Amino acid sequence: MRKQILLGMMTALLASAALSAQTTPTPVSEKATSSPADTTAPATTKATEPQLETRDPRYAIRAGDSFDVTFELSPEFNQSVTVQPDGFITLKGVGDVRVAGQTVPQLTKTLHDAYDKILNDPLVVVVLKDFEKPYFTAGGQLNHPGRYELRGDVTLTEAVAMAGGFNDNARHSQVLLFRRVNDQWLEAKIFNVKHMLKEGDLHEDPVLKPGDMLFVPHNTLSKIKPFIPNSAVGGYFPINY
Repeated sequence: MRKQILLGMMTALLASAALSAQTTPTPVSEKATSSPADTTAPATTKATEPQLETRDPRYAIRAGDSFDVTFELSPEFNQSVTVQPDGFITLKGVGDVRVAGQTVPQLTKTLHDAYDKILNDPLVVVVLKDFEKPYFTAGGQLNHPGRYELRGDVTLTEAVAMAGGFNDNARHSQVLLFRRVNDQWLEAKIFNVKHMLKEGDLHEDPVLKPGDMLFVPHNTLSKIKPFIPNSAVGGYFPINY
């Protein structure tokens, strides 16, 4: 009797599902149904997707940077300024102006607009003096983790060497490289440095970009070592890394 009841219930459920499938309208492509005025859905989708950064981006002024401002026709306003922690600079005859985040061309226009109120179409020239040098950050299981200046082309394996090489707890086969895509997104990739060095094939050895961060995680031994006797590792817990 119980089997008959269960069989009946299953039959009813299958029939209900079939009926629902028959009455459900077939989806229509967004291209066929959307009107030119309906842009809400695409805008929402784009807002949640990472947008790639501009190729060859210009340097953006940061707090602590310093630069010279010269006026070809009004040398009395020539000055050297330093960007304050809040992103502002203080200019002769103009006062405080926010410049953090601007490129040199944008900064030049900002200064031109500021001085255009007291000078007739001023010719402004900006020359950076002291600014944040390109760098990369190395963290995790390295002998000398930290922040390193990026001079010329430096690959991932060269960056590891600059940071003192792997320590005894390093997982050589899963080195992570984090790269900024924009202000909201980071791109993460895993590289098998152990394989590259073992095979002598560095074709997949990436060249670092300013702001990149590499991270070397713990190997398996360093994860289980706090929980088992050292004498048991070799005999009962073979490690592959």
